[in-house]
Amino acid sequence: MSIEKSTNIRRESLALPSVPLNRTVDVDFYYPLDLPDMRATSLLLINDGQDLGRLGLAEILDDLYSRGLLAPLLCVGIHAGESRKMEYGTAGQPDYQGWGAKAGAYTQFIFDELMPAIRRKFRAPDFKQKAFAGFSLGALSAMDIVWNHPREFSRAGLFSGSFWWRTRDKGDPAYDERIHRIMHAEVRGGSYYPWLKWFFECGTEDETEDRNHNGVIDSIDDTKDLIAELAAKGYDPSRDIRYLEIAGGRHDVATWARAMPEFLLWAFSK
Repeated sequence: MSIEKSTNIRRESLALPSVPLNRTVDVDFYYPLDLPDMRATSLLLINDGQDLGRLGLAEILDDLYSRGLLAPLLCVGIHAGESRKMEYGTAGQPDYQGWGAKAGAYTQFIFDELMPAIRRKFRAPDFKQKAFAGFSLGALSAMDIVWNHPREFSRAGLFSGSFWWRTRDKGDPAYDERIHRIMHAEVRGGSYYPWLKWFFECGTEDETEDRNHNGVIDSIDDTKDLIAELAAKGYDPSRDIRYLEIAGGRHDVATWARAMPEFLLWAFSK
């Protein structure tokens, strides 16, 4: 285990052996030096934790705490492995290429290995609230886990989500985006849990693809369509959902760094 400090933020690293994933998962913990009792602290799990240094999470947290804007928060960055495209995805349904085949094992790792390790390390019987965030495929994974385990979480932070994840190739004549996008179908067939809140970010230059030729890039279409599915399920777009569209934003760490403070204040503001 290694320990680093960034002014008022402590960063610790842990190598956690995983049976279902058959690999060691590197995990980083970010938290303020004056972290209170865990029952007064919220927990944020973040996929693709290997990118949080480049994203500047410690500096973002330090700035928000120094201005008295952020409530106590323990951030847990979960590093992706070499099988990222297999571990991230939707646990109940791989995409048409077979990607996401280990998403069920990843979900098992989260609940059976990571959460107990966090509770042991921080002597945490409970947290004020729990949230899950991610970027790109990591956002799809976070959305799938929160949606299918609503009693474990209350917030989700979804940056440039890969919500195109589908059961048929878009070039297949039978492809119908209303039917074959997996996360949209999950929401459509699921239930409403009034405590869940959703934060979505997309950049206007997140990609260039426009499969339905409507003048809007697919990542924005897929995100807005998913928001519409949540609204149809009962979530109020003005109260339960925040959509942040960044002009000129790309599918990269620099754009997600711009969005991260907005997500943190939306989810964990004092």
